Amino acid sequence: MSQFNQPISGNDLARFSGPNTFMRLPAADTLAGLDVAVLGVPMDIGTSWRSGTRFGPKQIRAESAMIRPYNMATFAAPFDSLQIADIGDLAINTFSLADSLRIIKESYDAILAQGVIPVAMGGDHSITLPILRAVAAKHGPVALVHVDAHADVNDEMFGERETHGTVFRRAYEEGLIVPDKTFQVGIRGSGYAASDFTEAKGWGFRQFPAWELWQQNLTQIGALIRKEIGKHPVYVTYDIDSLDPAYAPGTGTPEIGGLTTPQALQLIHALGGMNVVGCDLVEVSPPYDPSGNTALTAANLLFELLCILPGVTSR
Repeated sequence: MSQFNQPISGNDLARFSGPNTFMRLPAADTLAGLDVAVLGVPMDIGTSWRSGTRFGPKQIRAESAMIRPYNMATFAAPFDSLQIADIGDLAINTFSLADSLRIIKESYDAILAQGVIPVAMGGDHSITLPILRAVAAKHGPVALVHVDAHADVNDEMFGERETHGTVFRRAYEEGLIVPDKTFQVGIRGSGYAASDFTEAKGWGFRQFPAWELWQQNLTQIGALIRKEIGKHPVYVTYDIDSLDPAYAPGTGTPEIGGLTTPQALQLIHALGGMNVVGCDLVEVSPPYDPSGNTALTAANLLFELLCILPGVTSR
């Protein structure tokens, strides 16, 4: 028997039963011995349009029961070489965004202090700011791969400076990320002003708008990103609304003309080999997709992110 945690096999226990953990991995109430901690951040008080992402982690876990432990496309076997467990949800303050961001930062400080790589299920995108604060405190300013329909570089929203649409302006201002190693993929849609995207380009951000990617294989772009980042510590944040609503309607701020699921896989596969120090998958809002397909897609993308973590072996 392997010394590493393994998801419960569908041949041992029917996939519609068993624990409601990510991929039916063991639940853990301690970080001791873990290489990777999967966790939920069930929060939607940072959203500006449709709420519901507080239910994201629960449904992502439920849909993840379908996923098997080996990646047939890349041969990655994350559970053969890394000790991975689901550590549950952070106890955010559902009545206070500011307090919730504090809780996330302090929780991540504790996780990173143990040398554990955190993989988060959101939750709205505002969770990424306190995560980056903790990651940068541990590793210094990090490279960033940001896959999203939106650049999230607003100065404020309704007078608030910490929301799901201001994350990466704050991260840039606070020196949490390396501007010329920050890549935004899939951005698109309408804007408040012509400068909505171009201002961040002036900071050094590299942008790949969705309209330049239609019908393209993203393997080459992923390889370019990997080469530019090199071995620098990198954080990957994946907003499910980067996908076209045809593939992921269950999200708070959908934009037409987005990436396809094959493109999402091409991009993640091409990022393998980077020094990933953490990642998240955010903005899954189950009330807007009764089929569960958005959460199923999110769960599979999270598995693909597990497959590119440092130390993952192939079979």
